Amino acid sequence: MVVSIDLEARLSAYRDKVEESLEELVNKEMAGPSAEAMAMARTVLMAGGKRWRPVLTLLAHEAAGGELSEEVMELALAFELIHTATLIHDDIYDGAKLRRGAPTLHVAHGDAEAIIAGDYLFVLGFGLGGRAENRIVDSVSLTCTAIAAAELKQMRHIRDLTTRPEDYDEIVRGKTAGPFANACAAAAILAGASEDDIENLKEFGMGVGIAFQMVDDLLDLTGDLSMGKPRGTDVHEGKMTLPLIHALTILHGAPRQRMAEILESFNDAYWDELTELLNEAGSFDYTRNLIETHLINALERLRRLPQSSARELMEGLAEMSLGRKV
Repeated sequence: MVVSIDLEARLSAYRDKVEESLEELVNKEMAGPSAEAMAMARTVLMAGGKRWRPVLTLLAHEAAGGELSEEVMELALAFELIHTATLIHDDIYDGAKLRRGAPTLHVAHGDAEAIIAGDYLFVLGFGLGGRAENRIVDSVSLTCTAIAAAELKQMRHIRDLTTRPEDYDEIVRGKTAGPFANACAAAAILAGASEDDIENLKEFGMGVGIAFQMVDDLLDLTGDLSMGKPRGTDVHEGKMTLPLIHALTILHGAPRQRMAEILESFNDAYWDELTELLNEAGSFDYTRNLIETHLINALERLRRLPQSSARELMEGLAEMSLGRKV
């Protein structure tokens, strides 16, 4: 999609507010007893990124009738800290060497210290989210527990060629889409929104989050340096992404057998053959069609809210995040 300069500028204003608040939080922590933990964690936390989650939290709050406040910024930062904690822990589980072109935290400091840095961000994030009313605290808590459950399920399905679309959906809803959904819902609750608007924003976040992961699945196979990881990282790690699951379901006989052999012992020499099999199964187009379906459904839920500048920006943010080079 073509993103208007005006839309990008308006979204950048929200990102700038998030960055400023993150820097203030980092500086505060660096001046206190947690300085050593933050010194490690900030190398990942402040390494860049689009800040989709905190910006979406601020916009959902505004779309639900709220105004920018310290409370909603703390909520936005809570979800960003929790997200960053999962990145640190994911890199350990996956044995990843690089993130955004720099050594991962566990490579630089060892597994034990990286685990502590991730735990620190989880606790710091939960502390920020835990200052709100109980229902919002429940949303933050649900995010953390669902991430843990989804991580375990994903581990159980590493190189599992029998992984079903239902397994994939459960993992994505817990690990990727759930945080989007819960951030939008918590922001709406904080704004004093109606139950209908809370549910609509939650479903918007869930739909966008699912589609977001599917875009990442495609980009892992096609390559995009902006993701901060090399092409094929998920394939090398044995993660069963949607295009792979679809191809294994559609292909039969010799093509399916060859696909299984490639995935069980993947190396870069197999790229062309893997791509041919995915094209033969129609897995790229299948995934793109599902992305579009989830985006359409998410926007339909969002558009049940009153027209506003924040709603317009949420529509643009969703289309931008899903319009990455796929």
